[in-house]
Order: sequence, then C-alpha cells, then structure tokens
Amino acid sequence: MDFLKQAIMENLEQAIIGQLVADNYHTAAIFKKFNIDFCCKGNISVGEACRQKNISPSLVTAELAGVRTAGPGAMVDYNSWGLDVLASHIWQTHHAYVDMQIPVIKPFLHKLCSVHGSRHPELYEINKLFAETAAELTMHMKKEELMLFPYIRQMAAAKLEGSACQPPVFGSVISPIAVMMHEHNQEGERFARMTALSDDFTPPEDACNTYRVTYGLLKEFRDDLHLHIHLENNILFPKAVIMEESMRGAGESYSVERR
Repeated sequence: MDFLKQAIMENLEQAIIGQLVADNYHTAAIFKKFNIDFCCKGNISVGEACRQKNISPSLVTAELAGVRTAGPGAMVDYNSWGLDVLASHIWQTHHAYVDMQIPVIKPFLHKLCSVHGSRHPELYEINKLFAETAAELTMHMKKEELMLFPYIRQMAAAKLEGSACQPPVFGSVISPIAVMMHEHNQEGERFARMTALSDDFTPPEDACNTYRVTYGLLKEFRDDLHLHIHLENNILFPKAVIMEESMRGAGESYSVERR
C-alpha cells in the first residue's frame, strides 16, 4: 500500500507533507493551491501546516483524498528510482535548467529595472534577490556535483555490486546534506519574497511583452526549483542517509583502507 492510500485510511491530517508529495507528486498541486511549502518545509504534518496558515485542515485533506493514486496520467514515480539514477536526473535536468536560465533572466530583469523601475520599485528588490539566487545556487549545485552526488552514486554502485565503498572525505553523508538543506531553505525564502513582491509573478496592467516574458520565466524557474528541492529533500537525501546507515551496519561500507 502506498503512503497516500495508507494516510487516507488512517489520518491524512497527521501525514507528513514531504512524504505525501514523494509518494504522489499530484499532491504538490494541492499544496501549491493553498500556498503550503512542500519542498523546503515538507517535514511537518498537513494539520500543522494548515494551523500555521490559518486554513481549515478539512479543506486541504478533502482535496488530497481525491488525488489520483494510480492509473493513466499518473506523474513520474521518482520514489521508485535508484539513487544513482535520481542523482543523475537532478544534475542533468534541474541543474542544467538553472545553468541555462540564469543568463537569460538576469538581463531581462536589468532591462525591466531601467525601463519600469520608477513606476514599479519592487523590481529593484526582485532583481537583487534573483542575483543572490544566481550566485548562491550556482555554488550550491557545484558542491553537490563535486562532492555529494558522486558519493551517492558510489554508494549505490557498491550496494548493487556488494562491494566496498571508499569512505568520503566529509565523514558521513549527513554532514553535506545538512548544509544543502539549509541552503535550500534560504533559496525557498528568497523566492517566497519574490513571489510576494510580484503578486505571484502577475504582470501589472502597463506591462510590456518583456515584462510578461520575464515574470513567466521567473515563475517557471520557481516551480522547477520547487520540484528540484523536493526531489532532494524528500527523496534523494533521506534515502542516501538510510543507505549509508544500512551499509555501515552490514559492514559493506568503509571496509577499504580502514586503519
């Protein structure tokens, strides 16, 4: 029985948001509708999130209970992927998207500030926030690509082959994951601020085509980032911790060059 079905049968209000979305990404649309963070702050229950937002839990749980749990049109089941495949997918899909879109969005924002900034001063703050995201997220992804993801793939390969896994320089996967999740929270807060400043990236009545295109790109960037962070926080990272612990317990890992 999958997590969503089990939660519906038991108590959906007590279900952890990140686990619901990991089990069925269709639930993400429900949380987005109610402005509930499912990626950076997905480690709390549905009921707690509703209390924080002053929303009746019954409104949210009623819609969650109607979400498709199987059949045609179901979303990709990332939860069933191997950790090496998932890490490679995040790198090749979401990291590549960020690298591609940053140099597209930045000049658009600069242009909007110069042309529309006097009438819409919020653009200056949005431009500043996105510049911070561009710099911080680029460094963040490089740390994952150079250290964390290679180790996760190494663990997955060793587990599959039943061979030893070279110990990481950072001691345990828990250490870099804690840093990555903290940085995810920072990015989530930055984009939450941009979303509020722009009224959910809604162009004003006097917006030109460039204005509309830029807001559309920012909204798409935010939504991709939400999925990106969800895949790491709620699926890749927890499973990597469990795999490392199981390999240590079984004596499969750290058996090479141990003195």
